[in-house]
Amino acid sequence: MNTAYDIIGAILILIGSIFLFLGGLGIFRMPDVYNRLQAGTKATTLGGMSTILGIGFLMVEDYWGWLVKAIIIVIFIAFSNPISSHALARAMYKRKHYPLIMSKDENMDAYREVADKNQNKEETI
Repeated sequence: MNTAYDIIGAILILIGSIFLFLGGLGIFRMPDVYNRLQAGTKATTLGGMSTILGIGFLMVEDYWGWLVKAIIIVIFIAFSNPISSHALARAMYKRKHYPLIMSKDENMDAYREVADKNQNKEETI
């Protein structure tokens, strides 16, 4: 017989699977590294957290430790995914892999001017 924990767990796993699929699709379809990073990070954060929580809810009737461990893993994912995404994006920008801008406006990337000035200062030191 299905309990409320089983139903919640199944729904969370389904939501997580959908987010992970859409994240993979976003990585495949996006034009540059920044868009791919954004699509992958948001989707894996939400998808991974939902899937892990769903497993925690499915196993809660056997042992409550599963849910506690799942919550600890979710907290770790919530902190580590955005930080790693930011570090990767910053490294790409410092290597002069600028975002793809399809607009005719040349002033679209306001950070490029600041980054170029900072890099010139670092080279003179």
